Amino acid sequence: MRQFLVPQFIDVEDKIIGPITTRQFVMMLISLLLVFVFFKILAFIYFIVASVLTVTLFAALAFAKINGRPIHFFLLNFVQTIKRPDLRVWNRGAFVQVARFVESGVTEKVAVEYKKDPVSGSRLRDLTLVINTGGVYESED
Repeated sequence: MRQFLVPQFIDVEDKIIGPITTRQFVMMLISLLLVFVFFKILAFIYFIVASVLTVTLFAALAFAKINGRPIHFFLLNFVQTIKRPDLRVWNRGAFVQVARFVESGVTEKVAVEYKKDPVSGSRLRDLTLVINTGGVYESED
């Protein structure tokens, strides 16, 4: 049986200059390019303010980590969490697929909407009693 080497530590980024990874190096190059553009375009006082803000932002994005993960993963997860709905409801019976035969003999699947009656307050009370009594209580239904 042949043996194969399994790669280890695949989540570690490659280092190019000392402890600096390729991603960090490229981000700092971009920030220095923006600083150069600010130097050519803006007045000196505005250049200083814009440069400090830009270098600080890019340094935070390049070097900061939250729970051992780069900050851009944290920001991406944060945005995805904000966009998700607050309440998720599992409704298995919302749509039922029904197979329908067509004249040519080929089956065609059609999604048919399935509506359940809303649960009434008395039904909820009965269900609560069943759960609280461990199944001893039986409703009238």
